[in-house]
Amino acid sequence: MSFHSTAAQLATLAAEGEEHGGNHNSLSPLVTGGSALLILLLLLWITTRFNRDR
Repeated sequence: MSFHSTAAQLATLAAEGEEHGGNHNSLSPLVTGGSALLILLLLLWITTRFNRDR
């Protein structure tokens, strides 16, 4: 496979992705970010509970 044919295939693949937008309709950035923040805060709380000696 040559560099030119690989570049052409990647350009075609990227052009096909434009029509879909890349985001699923059911994924809300607010819900995704909020749940990630909640999970990280929960992990922080668990870590601090196990580190009481400091």
